[in-house]
Amino acid sequence: MYLPAAFAETDLTRLHAFIEQNSFGLLVSSVDGVPFATHVPFLLDRATGPHGTLVGHLARANPHGRTAAGQTALAVFTGPHAYISPTWYEAEQVVPTWNYTAVHAYGRVRLVEEKEALLEIVRAMVRVYEQAMPRPWSFDPASTFGERMLAQIVGFRIEIEKIEGKWKLNQNHPVERRRKVIRALRERPDENAQAVAALMQAMLPAEA
Repeated sequence: MYLPAAFAETDLTRLHAFIEQNSFGLLVSSVDGVPFATHVPFLLDRATGPHGTLVGHLARANPHGRTAAGQTALAVFTGPHAYISPTWYEAEQVVPTWNYTAVHAYGRVRLVEEKEALLEIVRAMVRVYEQAMPRPWSFDPASTFGERMLAQIVGFRIEIEKIEGKWKLNQNHPVERRRKVIRALRERPDENAQAVAALMQAMLPAEA
């Protein structure tokens, strides 16, 4: 992605945490020579590979499930974002913009079809995403339903070869302007604006 130095986030621990917090992402590769995207939840295996490994599964009927193997894919994760009005800067020669956070991860797709390996992915997905439920749901692979569901999906693993983080939070503006934007965002009722304000505040110099 377009990544000016002022907005680049390179700390791998922070990038990993971002993926885990915003794990419903976008898987992009090529199908029949044109870009193809699937919205899908990911798991992150931090310990496998130099930058970690993304894990998940797709419907077998999804074109990604039959064409992605061996391709270099892009996984896109997005976090809080908010419109920034130039009026908030109380300055001349400024323009509207959008503050946001995002992580892009690139790697070669390896499809997982062997039953036990696929079952391991499904169990991990259920464990992670059900853990906050009052009565967590469990998956029974031995049932007729479980067997049928497993037959209809294909797993994937993407060892991350390159990872980029972009925290576009007005770092290219003086601190005083950034404080004004934070105050304006905090007056807005939506969660995204509040989250962006908190991120901006955390990035201010200590004396600010």
